[in-house]
Amino acid sequence: MKVYLDNAATTPIDPEVLDAMLPVMKQTFGNPSSIHNYGRETKALVEQARRQVASYFKVSPGEIFFTSGGTEADNMAIKGAVEDLNITHAITSKIEHPAVLLPLENLEKKGKITLDFVKVGNNGHVDLEDLELLLQKNSKPAIVSLMHANNEIGNLLPLKKVAELCQKYHAVFHSDTVQTVGHYSLDLTGIPIHFITCSAHKFHGPKGIGFLYINGNIKISPLISGGSQERNMRGGTENVYGIAGLAKALEIAHRTMAAQQEYILGLKSYMIEQLETKIPGVEFNGDAKKSSLYTVLNVLLPETSKKEMLVHFLDISGIAASAGSACSSGSNTGSHVLRNIGTDMNRPSVRFSFSKYNTKDEIDYCVGKIAGVYKD
Repeated sequence: MKVYLDNAATTPIDPEVLDAMLPVMKQTFGNPSSIHNYGRETKALVEQARRQVASYFKVSPGEIFFTSGGTEADNMAIKGAVEDLNITHAITSKIEHPAVLLPLENLEKKGKITLDFVKVGNNGHVDLEDLELLLQKNSKPAIVSLMHANNEIGNLLPLKKVAELCQKYHAVFHSDTVQTVGHYSLDLTGIPIHFITCSAHKFHGPKGIGFLYINGNIKISPLISGGSQERNMRGGTENVYGIAGLAKALEIAHRTMAAQQEYILGLKSYMIEQLETKIPGVEFNGDAKKSSLYTVLNVLLPETSKKEMLVHFLDISGIAASAGSACSSGSNTGSHVLRNIGTDMNRPSVRFSFSKYNTKDEIDYCVGKIAGVYKD
């Protein structure tokens, strides 16, 4: 049996999305910047997709900027805020995605900002009281960058509460929402947030396409220069068929959201139950049973001499899972997220992440293979 349980890294493309993209690849090939009919037709498709995307978040189409994905969008928000909004103070956590941590650390090294890290509890949740203290103690213009759902442990941030706290102290708020767009309904009319990010391949869309939402009350400069595309905000010919795929994937996600949330959460709960039944001493990193992304389960297994080979063993058993973020899989230092929430790094941790295409039979197969490691 082959089982794909690494959906937080990327998801298989939905057949409906592929069907929406193929005619664009074949027929709507004009450059959106061209003034002839071919270009105008393509431009119309891009702008229709922008309106469609904006409608799901109750924002203006002029606040949506298509990017190559979440990493570019995070960099654009952070660097643009610092350069153009006179930001000299940044607050984040040590369990953020590298797309947030690295640009902030680089800006600190260049002397452009002072960088503070908010405390994170052993359950993986950001300490909001400490966040308020950090906002209070520094009178400099600040940006707060905290992800909506952690990509490794799944913990959810109370987005509205943090946004209101930032508003109270006149701070700019950026949230990496890559793991939650397409999985939760985000009505931004009631959330005073300045930037959110998206990557289509996290919800059965194509790779290489995402967007950055920029609140219309603020203005930043482009990260990529070289053309007037995206209303002078991102140089380079638009990824037209990617944009079409993103819009279709988002439409499917919102159309089926309630049913998929229930189904996938059921798979996650079932896996927790089966692991606890069959593997004494198993635990879960983060807040897996409470305030957690329904698609992610990070399992802390008992010590074993096979720790370093466990993910490889799963792979040769036909099971795709992860020991951490796929974006930092080349690192040999272990997960920075798990280290910073106090996880016992002598024990193996494996992240399983689910989609609508997974089944209980696959969960049974996976749990059986893991249980077998502890019987040998």
